[in-house]
Amino acid sequence: MDSSPVYDILVVGGGINGCGIARDAVGRGYSVFLAEMDDLASGTSSGSTKLIHGGLRYLEHYEFRLVREALMEREVLWRNAPHIIWPMRFVLPYAKGLRPAWMLRLGLFIYDYIGGRKLLPPTRTLDMRRDPSGKPLKPGFAKAFEYSDGWVNDARLVVLNATDAAARGAEIHTRTMVEDARFEDGIWSILLHDRLTEEHREVRARLVVNAAGPWVDQVLSRALGRNNAHNVRLVQGSHIVVRRKFDDPRAYFFQNADGRIIFAIPYEEEFTLIGTTDQDYAGDPHDVKITDAEIDYLCAAASEYFVEPVQRSDIVWTYSAVRPLYDDGASKAQEATRDYVLRTEPGDGPIINAFGGKITTYRRLAESMLEKIEGILGKKGRSWTADAPLPGGDFPPTGYEAEVEKLRKAYPFLDLHHARRLVRLYGTNAGVLLGDAKSLAELGRNFGADLYEAEVRYLVDHEWAVTSEDVLWRRTKRGLRLSQKEAAALDEFMKGLSRRESAAAE
Repeated sequence: MDSSPVYDILVVGGGINGCGIARDAVGRGYSVFLAEMDDLASGTSSGSTKLIHGGLRYLEHYEFRLVREALMEREVLWRNAPHIIWPMRFVLPYAKGLRPAWMLRLGLFIYDYIGGRKLLPPTRTLDMRRDPSGKPLKPGFAKAFEYSDGWVNDARLVVLNATDAAARGAEIHTRTMVEDARFEDGIWSILLHDRLTEEHREVRARLVVNAAGPWVDQVLSRALGRNNAHNVRLVQGSHIVVRRKFDDPRAYFFQNADGRIIFAIPYEEEFTLIGTTDQDYAGDPHDVKITDAEIDYLCAAASEYFVEPVQRSDIVWTYSAVRPLYDDGASKAQEATRDYVLRTEPGDGPIINAFGGKITTYRRLAESMLEKIEGILGKKGRSWTADAPLPGGDFPPTGYEAEVEKLRKAYPFLDLHHARRLVRLYGTNAGVLLGDAKSLAELGRNFGADLYEAEVRYLVDHEWAVTSEDVLWRRTKRGLRLSQKEAAALDEFMKGLSRRESAAAE
């Protein structure tokens, strides 16, 4: 008789939905095993426009429930993760010949009042000839509307959900692929492939939650025996990052003549993030990358507004991701619903799939998933995540500056920029990372751009970082500042850590 443990839930996928579900479930008392085939947030969840927002443009498609739910979540998430989420004001210039001013104002009136806004300031009208936000724009834009939404460090949101889930008892396994599954005597037996060690193991669970994002249909077909699954429409969204185009702390919301919109957002202090595109995608989600046509589109769309055109030579980084939108038959990629759909898969063995969704509503998606889980496994604890800070987020929503001062007082050798960055990434856990260090030298090797060995080791030990890409492009975004030589040195260092761990295991 097999004596291995039987988990209540096996979650497939380490993006925001998978990690959010795992956290909520383990916090209610279910035993949880999560398998992610790559790094946490290595797919869609680190390729977003990085906004906690209601989705103003979704009002045009009458997605009122989605918009209201998302608007209500903005302050909930900000309250629970004030280190990685903060308010941002958006400037929406009125452009003649596009959506009329009355329509924009009506949409923003609805936006202001259907979502339970408390701390965020309301919409106001701007005279762009006098307001500083008009300075980087062409002189033809005389009027604009300024409204509130939020910013999020998307990859860190995923990691912090996983960290909290693990602290509460969930098993989080990255670089672990679900290869096969069979359902016998009321229990799933799932074959897992550890892609680091090349070992295989079997895990048993009562229920499978498929939150594999763009790979949700592949998991159903390849591993779970549901042939010819077709539930999601894959839509590519790409972004460009350029040297800073404006000094204003506000972001811009630009309308385009084709009916689409793009954002231009202050990013990582020295840069501007411009995106996104919307086009159907037919390839392997692993292979997605920005196309020449997308680069041209984003440069041209932004250049319609900025006095100083956005050119290819300005680009310092690009990223692309595939959104797994529920296939509702919409004719255009940008019209497909961003709402989530949770569905129990017919056939032997309980499987619940998560289709679609957006990063802003991940917590509500998880609560809805738990309702379905309770219907199969029975109810355990109550919903709890609305009032539970994520790791490092146990300080007031408006308390970031005070937290920076506190860190500098405890570690006087940190300059202001370094302290601000650490609090933005780790919040109150920055002290755990720094430990007993009394000087920068005690943080170990500096790989460049104030990325020290102590931080790298913290990410390896506490946040499942394995490669230099995990550290530079998901956990910290230091990849924007390190030279190729510095990045190569970090890569070699991390490979050395892996080799030492392998030797120790033997």
